[in-house]
Amino acid sequence: MAISKRDLHPGFAVEITGVDMRAPPSVAQVAEIESLIHQYPVVVLPAQDITDEQQREFCRPFGELQKSVASRTNVEARLNEEMTDASNLGKNNKPLEAGDKRRMNNLGSRRWHTDGSFNRTPVKYSFLSGRIVATSGGETQFADMRAGYDAVPAEMQDMIEGLVVEHNLLHSRAMAGFPAATEDEKNTLVPMHQRLVRKNLRTGRKSLYLSAHASHIVGWPKPEGMMLLYELTDIATRPECIYTHTWRTNDVVLWDNRVTMHRARRHYPETAPRDMRRVSIIDVDAQKELAA
Repeated sequence: MAISKRDLHPGFAVEITGVDMRAPPSVAQVAEIESLIHQYPVVVLPAQDITDEQQREFCRPFGELQKSVASRTNVEARLNEEMTDASNLGKNNKPLEAGDKRRMNNLGSRRWHTDGSFNRTPVKYSFLSGRIVATSGGETQFADMRAGYDAVPAEMQDMIEGLVVEHNLLHSRAMAGFPAATEDEKNTLVPMHQRLVRKNLRTGRKSLYLSAHASHIVGWPKPEGMMLLYELTDIATRPECIYTHTWRTNDVVLWDNRVTMHRARRHYPETAPRDMRRVSIIDVDAQKELAA
């Protein structure tokens, strides 16, 4: 079945039909979807009633699957280590209590961020499946970091070219109110450096690479670097740069973390179950792109 598409946000978000995630994609389908992602970094695949295994096996041809942070930090998890649990549910499938560390982690996702930017090998694609979605609120917003770069004044573009930013999951957790990190967490979740401006080797288009995980600009006084990061985030998250996705049961949203940021929105009531399961593809070619 041929893939057909419907624009959701011109040149940024698109809905496609003609893809059945219950079976792994063909080589031709992978190539077609990846070609589409270069134009539309946010891709919605509706009505995908899939199992965890089907989700993982559909994603595997796109590249190596990322191991979840929970699996690396000995956090009790209800999903396979190749899946990230973006839900508000515990292993008993009941909503987590206020103050639970797993719930706090998802609260941190309400800030603008990029998946896996704190890893040595960051995340390329994320595939998020909405198994149980909110009846009120709970949207996911995406910011186009290509448009964000284009909106940066020319003088500032010159200034930020070549800058390196430190990304640290423990920084974003601290900003979200987490308690002090344990020694094991500090040893496991070490900071990583990423280029502030990235260039798509296929299209030549530049984009900002920002995240709540970004703590400071390497080599700059910390206050000055933080102010620049806040300023760039304000530019990149203006309303015209944003697509807001309202979830329907069994939607899968695929996005390219190299050129987007995203955040979750509050849902009502917060005690209602929300079951969101993500598979992420790591960006094994990141160093080549970051060096270009």
